[in-house]
Amino acid sequence: MSLDQIKRKKKNKKRNRFIYRSTILVVLLGAVVFALVSNLKDDNTVYRVGDKAPDFKLTQISKNNELETVQLSDLKGKGVMLNFWATWCKPCEEEMPYMQELYPEYKEKGIEIVAVSLDSTELVVDGFIDKYDLTFPIPHDKTAEIRDLYKVGPLPSTFFINPDGEIEEFVSGALSLERLEGYLQDIQPQ
Repeated sequence: MSLDQIKRKKKNKKRNRFIYRSTILVVLLGAVVFALVSNLKDDNTVYRVGDKAPDFKLTQISKNNELETVQLSDLKGKGVMLNFWATWCKPCEEEMPYMQELYPEYKEKGIEIVAVSLDSTELVVDGFIDKYDLTFPIPHDKTAEIRDLYKVGPLPSTFFINPDGEIEEFVSGALSLERLEGYLQDIQPQ
């Protein structure tokens, strides 16, 4: 093999490495751009105080096995306490008796408590409802679709929605009886 042939071979190897590395760089750059664009989608919206509460429709857990639905837009004109919880969540369990204690009084004042269960099965929720004699609507978010819609993190998480359908307050964590009553008074229809 001549010196010219060796030089051409080395030059071809360098060119091939450059093409290979450039291709990898372009693919990685494309992946980064795709990831950034995907994260800019509107479905990553985190709802804040003053935002319109997104509408949803869920089937309520019912003792008589009738399929009743809860739809947020049907409650327009009322104050709504939208609580996300699960039976395995100890802070959730602690605040449930407070919610039940205040529910009859505030229901008459135009406020609805909606406690969205994030449990995997309705059976455990049925036992929980019986244990605490809960009478407010408890829809079941089997697929976590509404949890994802509201970008709920730790449980319990509660949105207080005014009669105009706007988020008045958001609370992450359990509420005391006094704090809960204060938030309910804030969303009372006038």
